[in-house]
Amino acid sequence: MRSEQQIQDALRNYEDVDSWKTVIFLYNAALKEVGTKLEILNEEFQHVHRYNPIEHIKTRIKTPESIVKKLKRNGYETSIENMVKYINDIAGVRLICSFTSDIYRLAEMIGNQSDLKVLSIKDYIKNPKESGYKSYHMLVSVPIFLSDSVVDTKVEIQIRTIAMDFWASLEHKIYYKFEGNAPEYISRELKECAQMVSELDDKMLSLNDAILECAMNDVQEEEHVAVEDVAEHVLGSREKQKALQFAHK
Repeated sequence: MRSEQQIQDALRNYEDVDSWKTVIFLYNAALKEVGTKLEILNEEFQHVHRYNPIEHIKTRIKTPESIVKKLKRNGYETSIENMVKYINDIAGVRLICSFTSDIYRLAEMIGNQSDLKVLSIKDYIKNPKESGYKSYHMLVSVPIFLSDSVVDTKVEIQIRTIAMDFWASLEHKIYYKFEGNAPEYISRELKECAQMVSELDDKMLSLNDAILECAMNDVQEEEHVAVEDVAEHVLGSREKQKALQFAHK
């Protein structure tokens, strides 16, 4: 891939600097770029729609230990080259939303960014993992402008609801506690909890839609009353009907 070659070229340009530090510098820079874009999108959405689709933004760089374990688990030798080539989630951003509708809205907004390239998408909401895991994953590359070059660097973006994130955090703890071999009854109950989380998200979204509908009806009623007040006090009762008919055309 082009981005992998660019990182290798960047490493050769910094032969006097530790290769690991150089790679981590690039991934940290990518996190800053993506994080800034997401904050701007969130603020723009608040400005236009009076609503924030993002509840929280979490970022992290994968630890050296986690990278080495993942390489070995997938049958690769431990090297900077393999790390860059085969580990896509070294730089990770997690977006936490209130509702499932926010997830797809944000994914569309991210995909429309002209200087972000979407490399792959994994929709674990429509197609949950066997464990019950749900989340929306986007692998993107972002250009990092250095003093003498531009390096496209990969960032994994995970988008979840608050409920999905709570469930995933517990699954993560169980996975590492039992090294992927949790007792059958724990796995079964965890999957049952995933179904509860899904039902909760559906109910919360439905409730939010009902609240928005009520708010819209209230606004419409207030506007109707306001029009009547103007007609009554400014034009007088005799001209009121004509004014209302005109206003509601």
